[in-house]
Amino acid sequence: MTVTKRDLVIKISNETGLTQQQVFDVIQKTLDSVTGSLAGGDEVVLRNFGSFQVRKTKPKVGRNPNKPGTEQVIPERAVVKFKPGKEMKERVAKVLPHLD
Repeated sequence: MTVTKRDLVIKISNETGLTQQQVFDVIQKTLDSVTGSLAGGDEVVLRNFGSFQVRKTKPKVGRNPNKPGTEQVIPERAVVKFKPGKEMKERVAKVLPHLD
């Protein structure tokens, strides 16, 4: 199952009594702030949840499966890496027996 931002808004709204618009605004501002911080090169740490860091990938040679024999250099780029916090790791580890 996929949980969307809309699903989160509805759930939090029902649990807190806040309007869906208020919850949406808070979630959107949070995501915008995290994105802005990462775009500025900062690390974002949310205790008991995890941390987001911007990392640089190394350039590498790729191959186009539609054109065998041709190689293309894939340049270095910035990517976001997520490292889960201790609490998240522990809770997610318990899910393994239920996965098919």
